[in-house]
Amino acid sequence: MTSHSTRAARALAHLGETDPALAVLSLWCGHRDGEGATRTMGDTIVYGPGFASLGLAEQVGLAAHHVLHVALRHANRQAGLAERLGPRFDASLYGLAADGIINETLLLAGHGLPRPAVTLTDLLEEIGRPAKSPVEALADWDADRLAMLLHSDARMAEKARDWGVTRGFAQDLSLGEPDDEGERQQTADWRNQLLRALEAGRKAGTGIGRLGAILADMAPAETAWEVVLRGILARALIDRPRPSHRRPAGAWVAMMAEAQAHGRPEPAFQPGRARQSDRPRIAIGLDTSSSIDPLTLSLFLAEAEGIVRRTGAEAHFLAFDETVHEVRRLDGAGWRGLRDIALRTGGGTDFAPVLEAAGGLNPSIAVILTDLDAPFGREPRVPVLWAVPGRQEVAPPPFGRILRIGEM
Repeated sequence: MTSHSTRAARALAHLGETDPALAVLSLWCGHRDGEGATRTMGDTIVYGPGFASLGLAEQVGLAAHHVLHVALRHANRQAGLAERLGPRFDASLYGLAADGIINETLLLAGHGLPRPAVTLTDLLEEIGRPAKSPVEALADWDADRLAMLLHSDARMAEKARDWGVTRGFAQDLSLGEPDDEGERQQTADWRNQLLRALEAGRKAGTGIGRLGAILADMAPAETAWEVVLRGILARALIDRPRPSHRRPAGAWVAMMAEAQAHGRPEPAFQPGRARQSDRPRIAIGLDTSSSIDPLTLSLFLAEAEGIVRRTGAEAHFLAFDETVHEVRRLDGAGWRGLRDIALRTGGGTDFAPVLEAAGGLNPSIAVILTDLDAPFGREPRVPVLWAVPGRQEVAPPPFGRILRIGEM
């Protein structure tokens, strides 16, 4: 794309001399002058009147900042997270995460930035998740996962917002379009351009190319855990025909008629197939001794509620620690009340009682939200999905499937 910004012309020309990777990426961005603050709008960078008043080094740094917003698809990824969280979404929290990652990258690459500036290491320190080094921080965190973490704790979110004010943070990223087939192709194209640009910068030995492809933000999780959960539950709850001895198979009827017509021995009976008469069921077990943040629990329940309503399934909620201490059938308003219920917390955990209770319901699937730190007991007769919060390493359970939820 060509530049149509007179304000940014000098900065972009200088970027071409100092950072080959960013110079290549800037060619794929739209550049135009506009009113208000300098900001990213989809694939276009709009340079406000204040841009011209900055020194050259700061102009270059600010232009590079927005080039990375475009290249890393932050506007559209922000829209995707907004769609997931609905009214809980706070654009300022996503902006803090994205700006922190970009600014940390640019400072490591030797670029100047308008001060004060939000950086990833300072943000992580402020919220109690310090990193050993800037490189480690950039390798561990992408904007989506960090924004989810900030959304998961009200105190942490407030602390991050207040700190952002002290660092001069202002939202500079518009809301794009949620991911679709066309956007996924654009994202893949941009990632390829980013990798080629970094390689050019590596060979030149200057700019962000010196860092190599360390950015976790270059390859965030492509599929939200809610989408994976949705697919698992849909497949488990679908009403598939099963063998039924109440009706014969069509092939057996034909063979029987053929045998009777020709005086041959009657064939052995073959059962037909019929859909089950009972509604499919899902059993949801919540380990109240483990640390599942309210946002993750709310997202999980919303997904479970949605798939249950779409499939017409019956849902049962089982809260447990060493025993099952709360049982509810989730019909109608039961889902809404579940988000406000005061559950017993603390203590140990034992999976045997909850799996026995779930098995007694004869569900299509049992979903257990837990950290997996407990005795498992015997394998139940029903499929089990272990929904494990966070990213900590856990030993694989002796049965069932693991789905990692939260911070994604």
